[in-house]
Amino acid sequence: MASHKSAEKRARQTERRTAVNTARRSRIRGSIKKVEEAIKSGDKQAAAAALRAAQPEIQRGAGKRIIAKNAAARRVSRLAARVKTMA
Repeated sequence: MASHKSAEKRARQTERRTAVNTARRSRIRGSIKKVEEAIKSGDKQAAAAALRAAQPEIQRGAGKRIIAKNAAARRVSRLAARVKTMA
């Protein structure tokens, strides 16, 4: 446990940042899930709209280092390819 002022402050900062990062990660996962559900339903317009909404969320997560840049690029690319190949 923190035993001096600076360590206590660091503990508070870590707690706050952990909560923020958890919320951001959850938003990313939720947006990805919406795209995947739209793809499963077979509605290309809904899937494309969900992808347009998810892409900035994923890129923002990469900018804030919630996920790695290459991982974000890979996820967007794979989702876009799946939407593109829909009938």
